[in-house]
Amino acid sequence: MTTTEERVAPALSRRQILLLLASLMTGMLLAALDQTIVGVALPTIVGELGGINHYSWVVTAYLLASTASTPLYGKTADLIGRRPVFLFAIGMFLLGSLLAGMSQNMTQLIVTRGLQGLGAGGLMTLAFTIISDVVSPRDRGRYQGLFGAVFGLSSVAGPLAGGYFAETNWRWIFYINVPLAIIAMVICWYVMRLIPFRRRDHAIDWLGATLLVAGVSAILLALSWGGGEYAWGSPMIIGLFAAGAVLAAVFLVQESRVAEPILPLRLFREPTFALANAAGFVLGLAMFGSIIFIPLYLQIVKGASPTASGLLMLPMMAGIIVTSVAAGRAMTRYGRYKWFPVAGSGALVAGGLLFTQLEVTSPLWQAFLVMVAVGVGLGLSMQSLVLAVQNAIPLRDLGAGTSTVTFFRTLGGSFGVAILGAVLNARLTGELADRMPAAIAQLPPEQAADIAAAGGAEISIDQPAVILALPDPVRDAIQYAFVESLHTVFLVTGLVAVIAVLITLVLPDRELRGEVESQATSADLAG
Repeated sequence: MTTTEERVAPALSRRQILLLLASLMTGMLLAALDQTIVGVALPTIVGELGGINHYSWVVTAYLLASTASTPLYGKTADLIGRRPVFLFAIGMFLLGSLLAGMSQNMTQLIVTRGLQGLGAGGLMTLAFTIISDVVSPRDRGRYQGLFGAVFGLSSVAGPLAGGYFAETNWRWIFYINVPLAIIAMVICWYVMRLIPFRRRDHAIDWLGATLLVAGVSAILLALSWGGGEYAWGSPMIIGLFAAGAVLAAVFLVQESRVAEPILPLRLFREPTFALANAAGFVLGLAMFGSIIFIPLYLQIVKGASPTASGLLMLPMMAGIIVTSVAAGRAMTRYGRYKWFPVAGSGALVAGGLLFTQLEVTSPLWQAFLVMVAVGVGLGLSMQSLVLAVQNAIPLRDLGAGTSTVTFFRTLGGSFGVAILGAVLNARLTGELADRMPAAIAQLPPEQAADIAAAGGAEISIDQPAVILALPDPVRDAIQYAFVESLHTVFLVTGLVAVIAVLITLVLPDRELRGEVESQATSADLAG
């Protein structure tokens, strides 16, 4: 064990800070890209490796590992230092990427995607924590705004890159990470040794960590499997939710008893921390649903290919990048943060309402308005909530606090995908049942028999190309049913975003501190 000593403020030059920022942004870009790049290429990967019955685990394994590990990285970084923990995260991501590219069957790919996710959980949250060690809260806004821009870039670049590599060599989806991860690792190893960190007496709460991982895994599995592999009311899904709830309760009891909890419950007594996490969860629910369902509209209704739909999402990317950078600079200039998440939540409300006006025949520019509104909402709210939390909590809890807000936002996104997916499926089933009989009746008897034999109203939206190849009356019925169903989905996202507006309106508006604090240490200087 080591002992806490006095805090030492780092003295990095602007060049060193920018170098560190570039490496952190690279790590974040890699983690964010791998959330979106694989989906487009999955059919190609399954075609080569086989294992179609388990292909969804390629995504689920990454989600489970990255979400469950996020709080662990934050707390561990508070205890033993940022550098060793970040280097472990990027090393794990690098190893997972290399092995994923070398996979010879679906089982190997699923396991190595889990390794990637284990690394990604640290890359996302530690980037915010590390930059806070060298930049004051007031100046931090403009730097963290660039992190938001990275997220915006990845939301479009991921599907584009995935489509390209699917047509050339899908293994490079993973291999491309290796040189970038090595560069980021070398830069961080060099620059972060200049940031001192005083280690403190610690005993890592392994029981709490185990309970957290098990509980989160149970809940995420229920959300991933519900409505697909198992019915929502099945014993499996109910059992997973029950297990998650019990494990969460035991975890909270454990955290209230240990000296160094993974998630310090006392932080929730701070109004800013509690409200920012609640807002992050709600915004995650609304924003991740929007990001997933807009491309489906472009593919099923507008006939865009996966790659083309990625290009058509550029207005959303522009909205995220421009507002992230602008909001960051404004927070630095004025030293306030409250009205940015309020405005961002309001923009998501507008985006949801605007989508309810889209029809099958609507011009693309109307869809672009929705994308811009969603992009503005993401850009204004994502980084400002992190900054609000960092400005409000004690320095000793900076890693744990930062990882908590990231964790709740990601968890909210998982709930959003599951809940909005269930809403879509329920509405779509009814719409298809109403529209398909009349559509099939317009077909010649042979075609009508073929459609009925293929499932009739039981049409999957997972294969837009198949839908577009159907006879005109059937295709039109599906497209109109799908648009009506999406209206309900985006009405729900708009209402959820209203809740976020109400939460952020009561968020305390504290002035951002202008001084730099750090825990970095001579122990880290030596290591």
